[in-house]
Amino acid sequence: MNDTLAFIMAGGRGERLLPLTQDRAKPAVPFGAVYRIIDFTLTNCVNSQIYKIIVLPQYKSQSLNEHLEAGWNIFSHKFGHFLKIVPPQQRTGPEWYMGTADAIRQNLYLIKRYRPAHILVLSGDHIYKMDYSLLLQYHLEKKAHMTVSLLETRKELAHEMGVAQVDRDFRIRGFQEKPKDNIKTIPGDPNHVLASMGIYLFKTETILELLESRTEKDFGKDIIPSSLETHRVYAYPYNRFNRITDYVNVTLENGEREERLEDRTRDSSYWRDVGTLDAYWNANMDLTGLDPYFNLYGRRWPIHTYQMPAPPAKFVFANERQDGFRVGKALDSIVAPGCIISGIVRDCVLAYHVVIRSWATVEESVIMDNVVVGRHCKIKKAIIDKNNILPKGLEIGYHPEEDRKRFTVTPRGIVVVPKGYFN
Repeated sequence: MNDTLAFIMAGGRGERLLPLTQDRAKPAVPFGAVYRIIDFTLTNCVNSQIYKIIVLPQYKSQSLNEHLEAGWNIFSHKFGHFLKIVPPQQRTGPEWYMGTADAIRQNLYLIKRYRPAHILVLSGDHIYKMDYSLLLQYHLEKKAHMTVSLLETRKELAHEMGVAQVDRDFRIRGFQEKPKDNIKTIPGDPNHVLASMGIYLFKTETILELLESRTEKDFGKDIIPSSLETHRVYAYPYNRFNRITDYVNVTLENGEREERLEDRTRDSSYWRDVGTLDAYWNANMDLTGLDPYFNLYGRRWPIHTYQMPAPPAKFVFANERQDGFRVGKALDSIVAPGCIISGIVRDCVLAYHVVIRSWATVEESVIMDNVVVGRHCKIKKAIIDKNNILPKGLEIGYHPEEDRKRFTVTPRGIVVVPKGYFN
């Protein structure tokens, strides 16, 4: 895909993720112990052999910029590869980026400078693995002017998203924005609809024509629906056609584990918009357990990021007898380097340099960098942002009414402790 230029939208405010986005953009929110959310889209680019990438930040972008500079300085300019960070420059007027189409329009000069054959527009705030080369192959086979990657989802969820109406060749014939009645399902499948993923592939001449002749601000709401009669616009059914080939560990009948190469892994159809605190917590929990829904351990599709220089995680105290009980262990959890565990951790995601002190219990929680959980603390179903020192005996997640007096508590009951609240 040497002739494809990728634009990654990374300017989202992420207001539904507050307080995690109080000081950072949504794509910069930590995820999965050692990653940032944007790492998954960037990884998809690199693993798909797309090495010309432009990131378009906007709000509270300093944390994002520092992460990209530290962890993604891996491109060879000698071979024409690059990752550029391009904030709003007001080249076409006094406005910031006003939507996906407007963000590209303000940077058409970069498309004309590099003259790629195709433009791939991506969002920097979703968790998924996608081989974009398969999307390009499909796009070329259909002789499409533009191709939209769509997620097959249940019909009863259509009222929450934009839905595409397609014919039997998967050419898009219409769009419905959060329909409640007369929902258009997939041809031959009355139980599922095709919902937008915010992934668009254009022929370069098509995107130049559309953006130079129109003033609409957004691709999904404006540009693409108004182009259905004049251009060949196709749907790419992500669940059906995306394929990640990788090694997975399989449990045999005798209970032993065996590594196998699977042509299409289970998480080839995994996609999560972590736009709410509950969705963010759920996606982190998807990483834990014996057979996680989203696998971080594949060797052929590695997830790239900045790796902090930190020592291996350490687990201390091993007295599990009732008399003098004091043990440090983590079960069904992901634990980053630098952690020191002296208490009990179950079904958790722990980031760098987390300390769990003796006789503390942490369950079903996401703990970010540089958090100390004091002795005898009890933490359950929580998200604790970085730089917190939890005092001895603190209980979070056990008394909802008390938690609501101090913290954000989600509809699912997840308690969110802001950065630096306890220090």
